[in-house]
Amino acid sequence: MTIDTDIQLSGPFKATDSSGASHDVKAIRIFDEGYGIIDVYIDFAAPIENGLYNDKVLLSQIMAKLRELGYVGPDFGHSDLGLQERKLIVLEAPEEFCTFAARHGWKNLAEEFDDEE
Repeated sequence: MTIDTDIQLSGPFKATDSSGASHDVKAIRIFDEGYGIIDVYIDFAAPIENGLYNDKVLLSQIMAKLRELGYVGPDFGHSDLGLQERKLIVLEAPEEFCTFAARHGWKNLAEEFDDEE
């Protein structure tokens, strides 16, 4: 579900969860604007089991992909549980991710308010 306000960070890749099941990830993406905390969307080709947003093996492979793309910083936590879906995991990136996201076109809307002071 990519729309005009998305920045795609990664194309398709495979990731395995702690039970050994393989999952086809379609993309890792973010919205092009935000206020400092960035939600990172991991789109899957097929529905995934409930609770995989907490699977340490799966999450470590997603983090490895982001690091392969140039992210340097701590691991992410899951975002609001209400955002998790059958074909989507939403992770909340730490502040260190903002620098990486900005290199890919993300705009921090909070900086506009900093300029006004």
